[in-house]
Amino acid sequence: MEFTLREIATYLMGDLVGEEEAIIRAVRGIDEAGEGDITFVANPRYRKKALTTKATAIVVSRDTLIPNRNLVVVDDPYTAFGLLLRLFHPQEKLSPYTSEKAWIAKNACVSPEATVFPFCFIGERTRVEKGVVLYPGVFLDHDVVVGENTIIYPNVTIYRNSIIGKRVIIHAGAVIGSDGFGFAKPGQENIKIPQTGIVQIDDDVEIGANTTIDRGTIGKTWIKRGVKIDNLVQVAHNVVIGENSVIAGQVGISGSTKIGRGVVIGGQAGIVGHISIGDGTMIAARCGVHKDVKPRNIIAGAPHQPYREWLRTASSLPKLPGLLKTVNTLSQKIEELEKKLEEKGK
Repeated sequence: MEFTLREIATYLMGDLVGEEEAIIRAVRGIDEAGEGDITFVANPRYRKKALTTKATAIVVSRDTLIPNRNLVVVDDPYTAFGLLLRLFHPQEKLSPYTSEKAWIAKNACVSPEATVFPFCFIGERTRVEKGVVLYPGVFLDHDVVVGENTIIYPNVTIYRNSIIGKRVIIHAGAVIGSDGFGFAKPGQENIKIPQTGIVQIDDDVEIGANTTIDRGTIGKTWIKRGVKIDNLVQVAHNVVIGENSVIAGQVGISGSTKIGRGVVIGGQAGIVGHISIGDGTMIAARCGVHKDVKPRNIIAGAPHQPYREWLRTASSLPKLPGLLKTVNTLSQKIEELEKKLEEKGK
């Protein structure tokens, strides 16, 4: 597969600087790129490498000028990079078929335009719509709905009554709809509270490998449109995650927490239950969120605090040993002065 630089600039809706008929055969990183490759510069720290890369062309932002290089100038180089990867590496289109080695309940409804690989399980009254791809080992319990063009990778488990929207991607090993962690008299009798709710996942959501999303105790756990969840994330019962939020790996979200639209949560953050996170909030990695957060705040630390305050706190920590030494020295001098004053008083 190859394209002229002019064709690529048109595809990206960018401005071309340089040789229009230069041939591009691949997309590569700035260090690995060579003749016939196109690369990109999205981070200012890589601008120096743009002077030495052997790539035939570079995708850059509108505030970047690199002399004597073929450039495609765009508003957002990283988004353009993603578009180029789609162009050079189009997703494989699978032919619809249902394997005879899949177990499908008689009253399940599987579209003839779906693809069902061997060793899938599709339960009673479950509906699989057109364009869906179920890879080997997928388990769909009874009364599950899987919307059009959703892709479910191997060994995903989706419990009863779960609703999966259109164009959802669920990566290998994820578990959707398992029981929420609900027990009366915890640490004493541990009486299990039945988990009778559901999970609803809206259109265009992506869920990472080995992520778990628990069903509601009553009502539903709700992942809204466009949410992207990384690997190894725990979403507890009755959590609501607003549209287009992004959650990095190893985050834990406790039960009944409400997360707004466009929230970004860094890796290993932990969020207590029954709180609200406002729209547009950014939560730093390893943050411990212990109470409500107003919209469009940036927070960090455990327990969390405003990001700038946390920076001051974090920058003070290396100075604590020296400060402690100073305090001890001053305390000793004060004691010596007090003794001298007492001796003079006598």
